Amino acid sequence: MSLISVGTMAFDAIETPFGKVDQIVGGSGIYVAYAACNFVTPVQQISIIGYDFPPEELDELKKRGVQLEGVEVVPDKKSFFWSGKYHLDMNNRDTLVTDLNVLADFNPVVPESYQGAEFLMLGNLSPNIQLSVINQLKTRPKLIAMDTMNFWMDIALDDLKAVLKKIDVLMINDAEARQLSGEFSLVKAAKVILEMGPKFLVIKKGEHGALLFNEKHVFFAPALPLEEVFDPTGAGDTFAGGFIGYLAKTGDISFENMKTAIIVGSALASFCVEKFGPNRLKEITKKDIDDRLSEFVQLVNFDIDLVQ
Repeated sequence: MSLISVGTMAFDAIETPFGKVDQIVGGSGIYVAYAACNFVTPVQQISIIGYDFPPEELDELKKRGVQLEGVEVVPDKKSFFWSGKYHLDMNNRDTLVTDLNVLADFNPVVPESYQGAEFLMLGNLSPNIQLSVINQLKTRPKLIAMDTMNFWMDIALDDLKAVLKKIDVLMINDAEARQLSGEFSLVKAAKVILEMGPKFLVIKKGEHGALLFNEKHVFFAPALPLEEVFDPTGAGDTFAGGFIGYLAKTGDISFENMKTAIIVGSALASFCVEKFGPNRLKEITKKDIDDRLSEFVQLVNFDIDLVQ
């Protein structure tokens, strides 16, 4: 099974209560690729970078089975840059700088070699970019998943709704679900959003886990309690990469298998927050992932005698 990942490849400057880094590689495409490649290859990347993006980072991705034919290199512009500072509770952050640079002119082209991919992950980008990629595919993938955010709901809601009609899985956080639906109850919000087009909805709740909805069912997965959360940047993208990477590996897009994919995504995200940027994701092994999944099993496994 092959997976196309569309997302940013960028530089971040991050400050948390536990430290600070002035420049580190980031972007949704980076996190999705590092997570997904643990389960499926090739990961066929579509993105845009400037002349300043480190060649060694590209080499590291290639080693892991990430194909970069769909990554445009702009020789006279800098890569996308974001800077943020997290509050003490790590759930909220202030964006300090957003320099679009090459991203301002991003017009993705799907390489011929990517045609026929069974899975498509649309990272958090302009809805017009997401729709452009969908429309370029000659054969519709088996599953199209998409991430978005409140920014696009504010400035491009009609375009966003057009994309929602074309996808299978939408991934958003609880605040975004409420904004998109106009409903405070997440159950009611899910019903409204599913009527917009997606067959499945994943609502991410950070340290409080994630919810999976379809027309008839709902599933809740907890987040693993961690002693330290060093840097939450990219955790949602890592979750998405683990989620769709596992689905691509198994080829099973049933609700039951998505329940497992939610746990896998949560496990990968729990690694991401342990170090700045994608550094922890570069270190983990299959045994690390298996051990972390076992911790999740223990977290939710219990026996109960029903009251007679």
